[in-house]
Amino acid sequence: MRTAYRTELDRGLLRDALAIGAAAAMIGVSFGAISVAQGMPAWLPTAMSLLIFAGGSQFLAVGMLAAGNPVAAILGGLLVNVRHLPFGLAVGGAVGDRLLTRLVGAHLLIDENTAFALAQQGADKRRQAYWMVGLILFVTWNVGVAAGVLLGGAMGDPATYGLDAAFPAGLLALILPALRDRTTRTCAAVGAVIAVATTPLLPSGLPVLAALLGVAAGVIRTPFRDQAEEAVR
Repeated sequence: MRTAYRTELDRGLLRDALAIGAAAAMIGVSFGAISVAQGMPAWLPTAMSLLIFAGGSQFLAVGMLAAGNPVAAILGGLLVNVRHLPFGLAVGGAVGDRLLTRLVGAHLLIDENTAFALAQQGADKRRQAYWMVGLILFVTWNVGVAAGVLLGGAMGDPATYGLDAAFPAGLLALILPALRDRTTRTCAAVGAVIAVATTPLLPSGLPVLAALLGVAAGVIRTPFRDQAEEAVR
């Protein structure tokens, strides 16, 4: 017999999820407008958002396709989303048991609902956080993308209204808390240097992929940090 999960609605969680959803909608507007400005048909960014639902990968794919490099778009998307493998292992219990539930839950797997779910205490709370945040962001992101496609087609260059800056600004707001960690700051700094240094040398879009090599700085630095901390003890 299956157990019925009944968890009281966490209003604080709902408030936080709606706030993040509003930010996702604005970034979605940016994505939709930029995609149309790059000459893509209106249906493509909308279909990508519904079927892929991965903001960072979608922006990367649009940039690569606009640069005439579809292979890099595919490889870049795979590299960026490889993090979902450990995410899925971490929150598998919060998704549910039925096959259909797991399939839908896998499609909704993103950074935000993974973080919210893992921050909760108890299986029911984790399940509520995962689905609430995932569904809200899915709806708001796709509504934002549709609005961006319409606005982009009507107003022309999104840079005129600053919509091109919405995505990097949104990402910066999301990663600022993570930058409190010294290793994370090292990886980010090395990645930024690599991206800037390779921009004149590599085709458009590839410097972003090359910046992923900055993660190696964290891998190298961690053992030395652990040894230093052990020596201090």
